[in-house]
Amino acid sequence: MVVRNLTKNIVLARHANVADTFPTRMTGLLNKSSLCEDDALVITQCRSIHMFFMRFAIDVIFVGKENCVVGFVENIKPFRLSPIFWKAHYAVELRSGTIAATKTAVGDRLELHA
Repeated sequence: MVVRNLTKNIVLARHANVADTFPTRMTGLLNKSSLCEDDALVITQCRSIHMFFMRFAIDVIFVGKENCVVGFVENIKPFRLSPIFWKAHYAVELRSGTIAATKTAVGDRLELHA
């Protein structure tokens, strides 16, 4: 799956996996030792994330039902919790530095497609 920021007309990730079951949402990226530049994980039904037992920092974009960015956390480190974004419908976990590099902001509209 490709994750694109339509507002900025830029691709955030070319290879995104979807975590849409309880086990895959809870596991997330725990079994990874790093995240490649074009990789991402889209977590459905997600308003916050935990970084317990993670081995690397990531960027996280929280997206509402209308595919608009409602919040984000840059460079969240292992063993931390993100804030809760009550309006979020899903989250996109990306390589650390992606949000700054793409200038993704609250209110930007994202698109997910195969």
